[in-house]
Amino acid sequence: MPAHDPYTVQLAPDVHAYVQPDGGWCLNNAGWVGGADGSVLIDTTATERRALALRDALLAHGAAPPSLVVNTHHHGDHTYGNHVFLPEATVVGHEACRSEVLAAGRQLHLIWPQTDFGDIRVTPPSVTYSDRMTLHAGGTEVRLIHPGVAHTAGDTVVHLPERGVVFTGDLVFHGGTPFLATGSLRGSLRALDLLRSLDAETVVPGHGPLADPSVYDATEAYLRFVAELAEEGHARGLTPLEVARGADLGAFGELRESERLVANVHRAYAELEGRPEGAPLDVAAVFGDMAAMNGGRAVACHA
Repeated sequence: MPAHDPYTVQLAPDVHAYVQPDGGWCLNNAGWVGGADGSVLIDTTATERRALALRDALLAHGAAPPSLVVNTHHHGDHTYGNHVFLPEATVVGHEACRSEVLAAGRQLHLIWPQTDFGDIRVTPPSVTYSDRMTLHAGGTEVRLIHPGVAHTAGDTVVHLPERGVVFTGDLVFHGGTPFLATGSLRGSLRALDLLRSLDAETVVPGHGPLADPSVYDATEAYLRFVAELAEEGHARGLTPLEVARGADLGAFGELRESERLVANVHRAYAELEGRPEGAPLDVAAVFGDMAAMNGGRAVACHA
């Protein structure tokens, strides 16, 4: 199998992770819990073609078509494929995820108009929760936990306590740069504490290869690096772009999508200035600054 093809990893008899290399822009991970008697799918994909491939993989591994699809947050790479699993499935997510999916609409089309996403019908969660919710896939307990505003305002952590597995959504990018433009720096740090408290041995990140809990420390180190940069730059009156261009990334330079640093500084500045966690940023300015960090080229959708 070519390295760039999606692949499935069995984490327990009834738990599978679906990994889409290289985990860059629009190449997220998904997974499912259950088998022939019923399944719960965790996230979909950015394109119709990839959602159909995800469905084929689930069926090929002996799982029934999912009766529930859980969205870890509203971004299109995790939700655009929802409609492929209808009408058999009901989409579940945090209440803010529903409102954000509806507000965002065809968000990926706006950012990457040249990408062929296929026949995408925006499908928000029709069942929502506010704090915690428990589902059951066969005999396996599936806990949905809202960490507060973190990657977005409507994040969901999917914890399988009996299996020692957690699906983090985009609270974790393994090998990639975290992205805080639609969330909170402070909230992302709090979310890492929540993830640690679950004591899961296997971590399925929102993007990148499977991990163990050490990935939380790596993510925290980057977030604290951003916080320090932003505090110094803000005190000096520098713009987020000036801060990002002047930063020495050190070991963080090995992470994919390093241009996200400037987006993260934008978010840190907003919090330093007292704006609420998750308050909307100027999306055009953020993506414009990322393009500037990317040598004048707009960031590319990898899907």
